[in-house]
Amino acid sequence: PPGRILLPLLLLVLSSPSTPCPLQPNATRFVCTEPTLRTFPGGLPPTTLAVSVEFTAVTTLPPDALAGLPELQELHLASNLLASLPEELLWPVPALRVLDLTDNALPELPAGLFQRSQLLQHLVLRGNRLRALQPSWFQLLARLRWLDVGANALAELPPEVFRPLVSLHSLDLSHNRLESLDSGSLAGLRELERLDLEGNRLRALPPDAFAPVPALRLLFLQGNELRALPAGLFAPLSHLQVLDLAHNRLRALELPPRPPGSPLSLDISGNPWACECPLLELLRRAAPQLVAARGTLCASPPHRQGQEVGTLSQAGDAGC
Repeated sequence: PPGRILLPLLLLVLSSPSTPCPLQPNATRFVCTEPTLRTFPGGLPPTTLAVSVEFTAVTTLPPDALAGLPELQELHLASNLLASLPEELLWPVPALRVLDLTDNALPELPAGLFQRSQLLQHLVLRGNRLRALQPSWFQLLARLRWLDVGANALAELPPEVFRPLVSLHSLDLSHNRLESLDSGSLAGLRELERLDLEGNRLRALPPDAFAPVPALRLLFLQGNELRALPAGLFAPLSHLQVLDLAHNRLRALELPPRPPGSPLSLDISGNPWACECPLLELLRRAAPQLVAARGTLCASPPHRQGQEVGTLSQAGDAGC
């Protein structure tokens, strides 16, 4: 009967091994986002320039996972289950430019992981379990332009840990557990244009915190616990175009110097502003582009409580 024939065929299909992401000879890009994949694929062609193994169940990588890929320039390993990396993983791929390890479970990295990665330009370690940054990781990364270590568990920055990163343009430290910055925390970052410190636990900043980063154009400090800004904090930042201080505990404001014809985009919403003459006159004089103006309200004095800071500063309040 037909049923007796179909059943063995069905069992054969179900039991036959399948390759979630088959290899293609002479391909330059390998992409696999198969959730059932548990082991990193081997046998990739030596012509491979980019590998994306993401959203899989891969938990470990063998030390020779990238052997035989001398031309590899991009390695995307986001959203896997990696809890450790072998120290020699990247040694066979000295041409690597991009490494993305977003959303894994890495508590640390081997000290010598990047010792042959001098050409690396883009490094994303976001969404792991890193508790500390090791200076050894960055010693040879003079060409790195983008570093994202956001959404980890960093409680402090080692002194001058970023000093070798002389080409860095963007640094993301958001959503960690940083409570303070030392004067030398950003030392060496002369080319830095974007710094994101959103969602940490910063309570105060040293007056010279941003002295090492005079090229900064975008600075994000929202969602911290800042109560005051020291005089001269932003003085080195004459190129700053975007400043976000939203959702801190600030009552008074410090602003960077403004070159003529270069407006500052400023978000100071969600702070308990003391709407006295110094604040109102500063905003009137600087005339920034106030983002979230409706959420930028006076907490004091009592007769101005709940009023929009921007409206008062533009009106030329009679008390000032």
